[in-house]
Amino acid sequence: MKQSLIKKDISSFKIPPNLENYEKIRKSFSWEKAKSQIEYKNNKLNAAYNAIERNAQNWRKNKIALYWIGAENQKEKYTFSELNQLTSKFANLLGKLSVDQGDRVFFFLTRVPALYFGFLGTLKSGAIAGTMFAAFGPQAVEDRLGNSQAKILVTEPDLFERVAKVANKLPYLKTILVTGDPKETAHLKIHGKQVINLFELLNKQTAKYKTKQMDPKDYAFMLYTSGTTGKPKGVLHAHQAIIHEHMSAKYVLDLREDDVYWCTADPGWVTGIAYEILGSWSNGASTVVHNGRFSPDIWYKIIQDYKVTVWYTAPTAIRMLEAAGDQLVAKYDLSSLRHLASVGEPLNPEPIRWGIKAFGMPFHDNWWQTETGGILIANYPAMDIKPGSMGKPLPGITASVIDDQGKEVGTNIEGNLAIKPGWPSMMKTIWRRPQKYKTYFKGGWYISGDKAFRDKDGYFWFIGRADDVIKTSGERVGPFEVESALVEHPSVIEAGVIGKPDPIRGEIIKAFIKLKEGVKGTDKLKEEIQQFIKRHLAAHAYPREIEFIDRLPKTRSGKIMRRYLKAKELGLPLGDTSTLEEY
Repeated sequence: MKQSLIKKDISSFKIPPNLENYEKIRKSFSWEKAKSQIEYKNNKLNAAYNAIERNAQNWRKNKIALYWIGAENQKEKYTFSELNQLTSKFANLLGKLSVDQGDRVFFFLTRVPALYFGFLGTLKSGAIAGTMFAAFGPQAVEDRLGNSQAKILVTEPDLFERVAKVANKLPYLKTILVTGDPKETAHLKIHGKQVINLFELLNKQTAKYKTKQMDPKDYAFMLYTSGTTGKPKGVLHAHQAIIHEHMSAKYVLDLREDDVYWCTADPGWVTGIAYEILGSWSNGASTVVHNGRFSPDIWYKIIQDYKVTVWYTAPTAIRMLEAAGDQLVAKYDLSSLRHLASVGEPLNPEPIRWGIKAFGMPFHDNWWQTETGGILIANYPAMDIKPGSMGKPLPGITASVIDDQGKEVGTNIEGNLAIKPGWPSMMKTIWRRPQKYKTYFKGGWYISGDKAFRDKDGYFWFIGRADDVIKTSGERVGPFEVESALVEHPSVIEAGVIGKPDPIRGEIIKAFIKLKEGVKGTDKLKEEIQQFIKRHLAAHAYPREIEFIDRLPKTRSGKIMRRYLKAKELGLPLGDTSTLEEY
């Protein structure tokens, strides 16, 4: 579907963006120069030092670093100085528990303050921090703690039972720290494990701590990602990732010191670490964290009450906000907003246009992966937007589209999205699987596993995961393109598209569609949607089968799980579903 260009006029900006001239900065940029934005000590650095401690020692020390809103609307706030003291206490606590450099410390928490200061305190100590979604069940917890051989786990009373069910299968796990009131956690015990109340131990620690300066390539944190087969794999990132996360937060999210910034991601996945803890705080922005469930009313009230200026959220949330209606938007004063961005899965054109209608500005899509550790391709505040496009590579990033033999292809030709290795936040290894790590690289490129093309203006366009692309009657169809066309239909909120084997056409396109509230899924509507796609996209790209469903299977980060849809449709094994929302 052809989309109109959203033009940007720099003269209309109240504040000039950090990346005012993309081409000029791209030509002069180097990662060596970018290091000057990060504080090194004798050629060593610590990501937590740069995110928090240096701000606690400069003019920002009394500035609010964290505004926290609990599930029951509890409210807390911490200055950079206060947050730094908690990180130092936590680092001292780890020392008391005999945690050494390189030991793994994992967090199985909701978005409570302990997750944030604990993560940073772990990095300060030289240990490796790992995070897990609070929605994980016992098996997912066992897989991650077992594979990582984590020594310490921090969790909360409501999640403790899930840990207790698998603790006897985790010989390397020595200590479990539990949040909450010490009186209410005293009864929690696990045979063979040391169970201690976190705050009881934390309060005994001094707030003085000499942060360990690390080799830039020393491991800092790890995240587990799920694939179509096998157990989740542990992706490790180094302390030098902070360089990339700082610069991308500055250029893509346009963060600056006077911003009140809200990233709605959970630190159980990489966005919550890179752009809710490290890159955002290193730029001096105040961060808002909400530990409650999604609610359009609550979200708009948070933006209004905290005067949020930069908002980074997911396409799923944007579509749900759109479905809640423009009248709800009008109830709140959202005039503080100056920049909107989206992450988690490709952003369809329709939500971008809705952003302009509802908030007076578009959402800006960007592309990256857990393995990349930071944003690599983006739509920037000052750059014209082609709705549906991923945008252009970050300064310092060389991106291309290559064929299966590793040769670069021309414009508007589909191929494998590839990046020249060497950016600071690129993963360092896959934990205990060095051979798996090597499979990501071929012919001097990092192979993303995504299919894309680049247009004549240098914008990149996502087609789908390599194993998602549909081949129907000799034509290749990207599921994202069909999904984007489907959500243009006035009755459709969300759509997931798969290829279904067909003896005549090879594959046919099947669409799973969530309808707007009050719309009835009839055969007549299916036919109407099919004709709509034929007219607006292509005759060969319409879904020959449509199934209306109440909700699409998604990861906790909001990514539609097409492989799950396909596996259920074809009666195949589901693979690892630990990151899947309850479905």
